[in-house]
Amino acid sequence: MTTRRHLLIAFAAVGAAAGLPFTAQPQRNSAIRIGEINSYSTIPQFTLPYRMGWQLAVEEVNAAGGLLGRLVEVVSRDDAGKPEDAIRLATELVSSEKVALLTGTFLSNVGLAVADFALRNRVVFVAAEPLTDALVWEKGNRYTFRLRPSTYMQSAMLVEEAAKLPAKRWAVIAPNYEYGQSAVANFKQLLKAKRPDVEFVAEQWPALGKLEASSTVQAIIAARPDAIFNVTFGADLPRLVREGNLRGLFPRVPVVSLLSGEPEYLDVLKDETPKGWIVTGYPWSQISTPEHAKFFNTYYKRYNDYPRLGSVVGYSTFTAIFEAIRKAKSLDAEKLIGALRGLQWSTPFGPAQFRAVDHQSTMGAYVGKLDVRDGKGVMVDWRYADGAQYLPSPAEATKQRPHEAQK
Repeated sequence: MTTRRHLLIAFAAVGAAAGLPFTAQPQRNSAIRIGEINSYSTIPQFTLPYRMGWQLAVEEVNAAGGLLGRLVEVVSRDDAGKPEDAIRLATELVSSEKVALLTGTFLSNVGLAVADFALRNRVVFVAAEPLTDALVWEKGNRYTFRLRPSTYMQSAMLVEEAAKLPAKRWAVIAPNYEYGQSAVANFKQLLKAKRPDVEFVAEQWPALGKLEASSTVQAIIAARPDAIFNVTFGADLPRLVREGNLRGLFPRVPVVSLLSGEPEYLDVLKDETPKGWIVTGYPWSQISTPEHAKFFNTYYKRYNDYPRLGSVVGYSTFTAIFEAIRKAKSLDAEKLIGALRGLQWSTPFGPAQFRAVDHQSTMGAYVGKLDVRDGKGVMVDWRYADGAQYLPSPAEATKQRPHEAQK
């Protein structure tokens, strides 16, 4: 077992590697342990930069002296994209590793499983990436908080642009699980509210990671839509793009696409990036705000690489946790809940807050169009959409949460 002395030496080495000052803590104090679970082997293009982001946050807090007079230690596990594995690992982290709280997860079904575990075991869970609305609304609970803007929020951002298109006949392509279903339901509802004249003429629901590009694109072409709402990501997205490009579907038919402007996916698409798609994403090289410049410079110095969106998510999730611990001055679950409700902190995208009413963060997203520059996919004509402007009112959110979640 790692001794206290070895732990201090390890953290000192990390701080030195990052070029950060290191302050040793009293040896009588044990480290604050945080349990982290994510789909590292399943979605590496996102989760590996995510891990680099939270590791940077941990290095910074430990170099500054830690929290409550103690160093921070993260016990990380890979759920392989399986809810049952996530539950097993959460049990191990809480029971055997004695972590103070849980964080992480990527896939929506995995996030919901860990949220249910958190409720049953009365342990705080700060969800980083899962986007399903159910996490904070229909299946929300007092122990679960979520960082990323949800499918409702990002769909609302995209609908603002989609409603401007002359398109009346829409098709959708989405992975057939919680995230895809939630995104499509929200997009339909929100678009119809702005444009009652639209209709949805085709739906393709490939299994996650198993998109049959040829048959999917052929079915969409046969439906003759005026526009497409796409929710695929990961390995499915380049398959769809390449087949659509080959058959002339893109850029002939306008596409509104969730997440496709994230560098995790543009790095793969390169010069195949479909021009003109309306997307949410992260134009990392073009953001000049002080918060982002500080994060970018520190991240690049540490890793000699530019951040991906996962990097921002990992960093922001952990800095929120650290701020909550400082505010609570305790690791007690109820005190942490009290600290997280209404918590305000700074992210690379600017200030954010966990709404007390539904535990949803107000961190926003960038909305723009895709283009190709120097053989690489980029976002152009983008704007930052503040998440607080795309959430239902507190009264509406309260109606959607279980009664026990509001206590």
